[in-house]
Amino acid sequence: MSEGIVVRAGRGLYTVQTNNGRVLPCSLRGNLKKNLTYPESVNRRQRVEKAKKRRETDPLAVGDRVEVTEDETGRGVIEAVHPRRAALARRSGNERERQTMVANLELAVIVFAAAEPRPDLWKLDRFVVLAEDAELEILIVFNKADLASPEEIEEMAATYRRIGYSVLATSARTGEGIETLRAHLKDKISAFAGPSGAGKSSLLNAVQPGLALKTGDIGAVTHKGRHTTVAAELLALNFGGWVADTPGLRQVEFWDMDTDDVSCCFPEIAPLLGQCKFPDCRHRQEPGCAVPCRP
Repeated sequence: MSEGIVVRAGRGLYTVQTNNGRVLPCSLRGNLKKNLTYPESVNRRQRVEKAKKRRETDPLAVGDRVEVTEDETGRGVIEAVHPRRAALARRSGNERERQTMVANLELAVIVFAAAEPRPDLWKLDRFVVLAEDAELEILIVFNKADLASPEEIEEMAATYRRIGYSVLATSARTGEGIETLRAHLKDKISAFAGPSGAGKSSLLNAVQPGLALKTGDIGAVTHKGRHTTVAAELLALNFGGWVADTPGLRQVEFWDMDTDDVSCCFPEIAPLLGQCKFPDCRHRQEPGCAVPCRP
């Protein structure tokens, strides 16, 4: 039995890099695909009473720590999955399952284009809430800085800086901000997350030349990004650490998050909770609301 980390996952097939450096194509032991219920009484035989399919698009995600056995052909079987410390997850497209994009993260790098496509700050807020709910360190990156003026970028960044987030302007084309980005990624397990067309793969190619990740152009008609990364992959950084390149998301829906907990994911709102006139205040336009609304 060897311990390792899942570096690629999708459609029931996994790639695991073991602690001794071996890279194995792996399958998942069947009982790990379901939630198993055992009898509570110690006097009863420990056999499964109920097996229920997990409400997950995939029971494993890149970043999961696992234990594998290897056969004589060089293929592996994942026998056990270690508990996750943190995970970046959302509600899947069919709205019935949880989709874990990356597990055991330390840093969420939320990447939006400064221009082309025009950044949707409301969607950026939703990515921030996902990362806050997972209690991750957050870095907000406005990429393609060469396509916008410094004043335009600062106008977008100022709100996030004011409430305590680190914000960085980068350009894969000119190299702006790349060294600073490397410093943030060093010796951490990170994930690049954001919408299609933000230039996440191009940015990673600039961070570590030689990755040769596939990149694409913005649609000439829709002016939206096209999906070029189709599955999350965990990449080893030659200056220390791991980073995951995730597929671009056009929808960011929350999974298993209580409505009342959303306010706690905004650092500027959390200190004001309990000061509103009504206890069920939605912090929109209710009378006596203590939270100033953003225009």
